[in-house]
Amino acid sequence: MSTRLTVGDTAPDFTLPAADGSTVTLSDLRGKHVVVYFYPAAGTPGCTTEACDFRDSLASLQGAGYAVVGVSPDPVDKLAAFAEAEHLTFPLVSDVDRTVLEAYGAWGEKKLYGKTVVGVIRSTVVVDPEGAVELAQYNVKATGHVAKLRRDLGIDPK
Repeated sequence: MSTRLTVGDTAPDFTLPAADGSTVTLSDLRGKHVVVYFYPAAGTPGCTTEACDFRDSLASLQGAGYAVVGVSPDPVDKLAAFAEAEHLTFPLVSDVDRTVLEAYGAWGEKKLYGKTVVGVIRSTVVVDPEGAVELAQYNVKATGHVAKLRRDLGIDPK
């Protein structure tokens, strides 16, 4: 199982394919804060709620200097369909081999319907402009998470 990141750790760099056909490299986003959120599966109810909350909060996040990147183990074609269906305008990237999920501590044992399973741990890591972990939240709830994140970061919800 992977080790969770904590505040002050260097955020592991990554380059992953995105839903729009591009690639996203974390280090290319230096100079701004980056919200990297990890979710289990595009198109499922919880993941759709969370993604749409990020979409609906994107203007306030960007206005405060934050970029948003969503990471899941889904293949690019599934992410592309999800982004189109939900009108998501921030990058969704594919980590099919789970390398980035594991590096960020977002892959491991979790409880699902009373059973212990291995999978994506819904998580959010905020990376500061220099590439260090500013905030790390694990086992977050899909509903209400983005509002709580904005409060934790002191970002006006407008």
